[in-house]
Amino acid sequence: MPRLERKTGRRWLLAVLIGMATTAGAVAPDQATRELLQAEADVCQAFEAGHADALRRALTVDFTLVDSHGNVTNLKQNLAEVAAREPFYEEFRNHDQQVRLYGDAALIVGITSIRGRAGGEPFAANFRYTDTWVRRDGKWLLAASHASRLP
Repeated sequence: MPRLERKTGRRWLLAVLIGMATTAGAVAPDQATRELLQAEADVCQAFEAGHADALRRALTVDFTLVDSHGNVTNLKQNLAEVAAREPFYEEFRNHDQQVRLYGDAALIVGITSIRGRAGGEPFAANFRYTDTWVRRDGKWLLAASHASRLP
């Protein structure tokens, strides 16, 4: 094998090995997007079904929500609301989502459509939301959410 070919072959092998080392443990973007969208769907299902325990497993301990009135609530407040089923959600669904990955962090922007009852009165609304996710120990957790009511 001529010297140039050996040198090129070694460079190619080195590039492959470096690529493998830098991606070890990383999740492919398509896989991460699927995981995040599934995690979002699971959070919606927890709100809709009143499963506070499922929600607890999906949120960080320092989770914050900024609601459409500008109020900031924490993990404990959100879990209590879900457990009490007040408001009661008949529908809690995210759609039109755009996912942006930043390593072990991600942002999802989309629309949440909700329908249900609060204080015995029916309601229905759509919200533009931004969710901030972090990956810890291979699992995506929701760290913060912000919602703005759409007209």
